[in-house]
Amino acid sequence: MHLPFPSDRTPEGAYLRIAKSVDEDHAREMFAYLETDAQWAAYSIRDARTQASTRVAASYPEPQRAQLLAAYAPIVRAADGADVFALFAAQKGWITSLRRDLSSVAHVDVEGERASVVTSRGTRYPFRRRDNGIWGITLFTAQLLGESERAARDLAVVNAAADDYDRAAHAAGGARPAGIPTTTR
Repeated sequence: MHLPFPSDRTPEGAYLRIAKSVDEDHAREMFAYLETDAQWAAYSIRDARTQASTRVAASYPEPQRAQLLAAYAPIVRAADGADVFALFAAQKGWITSLRRDLSSVAHVDVEGERASVVTSRGTRYPFRRRDNGIWGITLFTAQLLGESERAARDLAVVNAAADDYDRAAHAAGGARPAGIPTTTR
């Protein structure tokens, strides 16, 4: 007999859906149960990398163009924030880490808009109630926000370098000179 999950408008219901996604190795499905800031960060990462790729493709000389386009390609190909989250979950081992620690719910502590799901192993998973009433895990928010800020800084560097490359190309009559080395970190 298969019992239905509690509502995802409860911390336990959101946690159980995350556990199911981890068990089935479907990180993308966890996206709906991230807190809002983490979701927005994932979209921001994709948008910044897409904009950077567009500028790199239009203005950068080789080999910098090929190197940066290859580095940004997995995120640029992501259909949405859920795909970006899934990429980071795979790269950073988030699913493997969760798989080791997930267990049944011992109890839930709720304080206003925040909650902790405490497992039978004693692990505490932090949640925050989103505007739509669904509870979102906050475990990945800081890392995704950090990646989003880094992508925004990288975009600023890419734009400045692209402007320099465009000016140099214009001064050279349209030919792209061997470029100034650029970094995005």
